[in-house]
Amino acid sequence: MKIRLALSLTATLLLAACGSHSSHSNTNATVVENSASATGFNDADVMFAQMMIPHHEQAIEMSDMALDPTTQASKEIIDLATQIKAAQDPEIKQMKDLLTAWAQPLTAEMDHGSKMDGMLSMDDMEKLGALKGPDFDYLWAQSMIAHHEGAIDMAEVVLDDGSNAEALTLANAIVSAQATEIDILKTIPKP
Repeated sequence: MKIRLALSLTATLLLAACGSHSSHSNTNATVVENSASATGFNDADVMFAQMMIPHHEQAIEMSDMALDPTTQASKEIIDLATQIKAAQDPEIKQMKDLLTAWAQPLTAEMDHGSKMDGMLSMDDMEKLGALKGPDFDYLWAQSMIAHHEGAIDMAEVVLDDGSNAEALTLANAIVSAQATEIDILKTIPKP
């Protein structure tokens, strides 16, 4: 994903340099880069970023639970939790940066009765946190499967309706990575 983003940025900078007659092409490239991030988005892009941020934050919270030694999670769960956290932390920053560039709020206005797909309730999180060993592993895997399926659903909406190239690239990366993780999570045995 970083390579694609770097190539896209390089292409943008090259186009800006070709179209500029100024000797200050670095300044012009920065302006072009910032305005490229700030334009070419729609409501679907904004909603995707606003809703995916708390969704990812909960996945990181779940990962932190698995990384806590008191849960006695298996090496496989610890490895997955580490991978999930390493992927989703930078994605949260990327989505916050996009929303900032678009001059949009970081959170969506939602009615209090609505629940995002795959999100665990406070009771679910407490139940998960009370388990240990194989019981923890299994419920964590089942919960993360549902969580990832919800994220894939949200990503598919923006892939259908969104217009921002960076948001669409991110959505594709989320679908790919989380589908692969779901396949692994499905192998965690019931105790």
